[in-house]
Amino acid sequence: MLKWRIGDVTVTRILELEATGGTRFILPDATPEAAREIGWLYPHFADENGKLRMSVHALVVETPGRRIIVDTCIGNDKQRDIPTWSNLQTGFLKDLEAAGYAPESIDTVLCTHLHVDHVGWNTMLVDGRWVPTFPNARYLIGRAEYDYWRAEDEGADPERSSFHDSVKPVFDAGLVDLVETDHRVCDEVRLEPTLGHTPGHVSVRIRSQGEEALITGDFAHHPCQLARPEWASRSDYDQEVSTATRRRMFGELAASQVLVIGTHFAAPTAGHVVRDGEAWRFSV
Repeated sequence: MLKWRIGDVTVTRILELEATGGTRFILPDATPEAAREIGWLYPHFADENGKLRMSVHALVVETPGRRIIVDTCIGNDKQRDIPTWSNLQTGFLKDLEAAGYAPESIDTVLCTHLHVDHVGWNTMLVDGRWVPTFPNARYLIGRAEYDYWRAEDEGADPERSSFHDSVKPVFDAGLVDLVETDHRVCDEVRLEPTLGHTPGHVSVRIRSQGEEALITGDFAHHPCQLARPEWASRSDYDQEVSTATRRRMFGELAASQVLVIGTHFAAPTAGHVVRDGEAWRFSV
């Protein structure tokens, strides 16, 4: 289990799934041949054949006064269009509790955006109903993000809609706070707009005791995008904007000592952005 300390804040990774290869549906330009040209990806972020390593995980951010879980993965028992994500039966909640974070102890659920692999454990199936997994938490969701996906959900198949089974139930339970893209969560944690992947996408900035970290969300899916920021995700809402966001963020991060924690980066997951010619690389 990976854990990082940023001043008085602890960030803990709770893994749901990891995979090598099979990621072209996310990053179509990242062929094995193209990935092999980025030598520093091996061994952590690609295998010797150039197949990308990625993971789906949540990040628990514990501050002196808050217990926040950032992005809640895919979830169990849910019908999904991606076969390997459908009807999962993982030990995610047991692993969360083993790390010292019982669901009842979480006071804030923070969604960087509302894609299927970031909202799944917002709810769990109990007696045939989707109920909030974190009953004592406020669920922070971007207002623009919520409005967009609520409209998109109209007419969708409720059996396969992540909005229907993972967002609407917590909203109907009165647990959602709709927030702006620069919302301040607490003294140590705030949101930062990183638009393009979705209309209201945010990253999470952590500052404590002179130290700083950034949880990416999906403005970058994989470290290969540091070397090739133009490699947009197939699921990016606006690929031109997402590419501009990557270039801006990588440039800013390379000029700082900010610890970057990738939302889909395989272990070791965190590192620093370093300038590498006209692009960047991930130093771990």
